[in-house]
Amino acid sequence: MSKPDTVPHDHRHFGDDEDSVSYYRTMEIAVRELLIDKGVFSRAQMRQMIESMDSRSYHRGAKMVARAWVDAEYRARVLANGAQAAEELGLQVGPLKLVVVENTPDMHNVIVCTLCSCYPRMLLGLPPDWYKSREYRSRVVREPRQVLREFGTSLPPHVAVRVHDSTADMRYMVLPMRPAGTEGLDEAELAKRVTRDALVGTAVIDRA
Repeated sequence: MSKPDTVPHDHRHFGDDEDSVSYYRTMEIAVRELLIDKGVFSRAQMRQMIESMDSRSYHRGAKMVARAWVDAEYRARVLANGAQAAEELGLQVGPLKLVVVENTPDMHNVIVCTLCSCYPRMLLGLPPDWYKSREYRSRVVREPRQVLREFGTSLPPHVAVRVHDSTADMRYMVLPMRPAGTEGLDEAELAKRVTRDALVGTAVIDRA
């Protein structure tokens, strides 16, 4: 792992790779039209599914994190079986396996999908463009500390970085450390402190 860089970097260059986006968009249109032609679903049903997906956001995952911060027993269940813990809060994740990994003072976790853009959309909504980019997918596994610094996240040398690669049937979500100075906040207020990037692992949550 590389040593910390003293010069901050901007992560905005992590964007879509135009070639791969064009390819997957072409494939998506072809499969979508085929399924509609075969009567698997209608265009109206497809619009409803898209609207339902677009309405989801990372606030669902934030709700789980806030509960884990205030309830040690729930936190243990989150780490043991993320999908079941989500369902306890009325959050359906479907048949996919959800693995929640916990940040600690000595371990920082970051999520990627090296093959495409597998992402826990049911809890975090649509993935950001940088998460789908070829540069992020390839670099974060090779030089995670450097990539994190480009997101503004510089970790002390003693903190290990673990990169988790999502797959077609398994998704990851980070359980960030509860920030200092939040002892007086209730669960709803804590959930507001959680950010999308912290749930992916490219950011940490600052103290209150």
